[in-house]
Amino acid sequence: IEAEVQRRKQLIHQSVERKAIISKNYKQKHPEVYLLQESFLAPDFLEIVRYCRSPDAHLHGLLRHVESFSDKRIYRLPVFTKEFCQAFMDELENFEQSDMPKGRPNSMNNYGVLLNELGMDETFITPLREKYLRPITALLYPDLGGACLDSHKAFVVKYSLHEDLDLSSHYDNAEVTLNVSLGKDFTEGNLYFGDFNQDPSPVPKYIEIEHVGTQGLLHRGGQIHGALPIASGERWNLIVWMRSSAIRNQLCPMCHKKPELVEAEGFGDGFTETLEDAVPETVNVCSLW
Repeated sequence: IEAEVQRRKQLIHQSVERKAIISKNYKQKHPEVYLLQESFLAPDFLEIVRYCRSPDAHLHGLLRHVESFSDKRIYRLPVFTKEFCQAFMDELENFEQSDMPKGRPNSMNNYGVLLNELGMDETFITPLREKYLRPITALLYPDLGGACLDSHKAFVVKYSLHEDLDLSSHYDNAEVTLNVSLGKDFTEGNLYFGDFNQDPSPVPKYIEIEHVGTQGLLHRGGQIHGALPIASGERWNLIVWMRSSAIRNQLCPMCHKKPELVEAEGFGDGFTETLEDAVPETVNVCSLW
């Protein structure tokens, strides 16, 4: 355990070093995908966002525009165009084939890309979260800080027959998660969802949901979930862990204790420490976890 603690303490510093090397040396194949444009977003997604921004928007009205699954507060909606997904995956493959240093998303995914190291946080993921996703999450998840999701961790994971096939049951270090299937051709590999991690039942009831290319699933980060093995082909998924410091400052979602914070660079794990007469910054991690 101590070795793992020490390893995790070095992750942020190593990531900063990799990002600097990539920024200086990596030649982008599709530079246009690094700057979010409305043309990347599905027309139906933009229609959902317009509704959520309207003054008379309400939850039941939004639910007419998205697909709901059981009582687990899981929702499917269109997100990107097929053209953008193809260009984005082509860029990711170009990066994978380069000699640049690569950090992996987490201890469960051995293949994938951390988007902050590619330099996509400020120009793509942050505006996606603030301008487009937050109006939606404000209606779907008000109890989880959906209206004040102020940081994130974004990464892409890859599943293929000779690499990672599936993903074991887990929950996310997030208040709300967006999981978008970017595509490629694959069979099987459905996602499954169980209980909310704080309310396990003696016999958990799982539901299985097909992942559809260009579409995303929104769910609570604390929802137990995983990915079944793909049977053929290759799949790329964009994952955005969205965090609300107003929520997690009260209780760390991983250790379920009042967080004791240590300073970190960038977004850290989404906590904030408010000093007197200071603007809070999302730059801390929970030292207990």
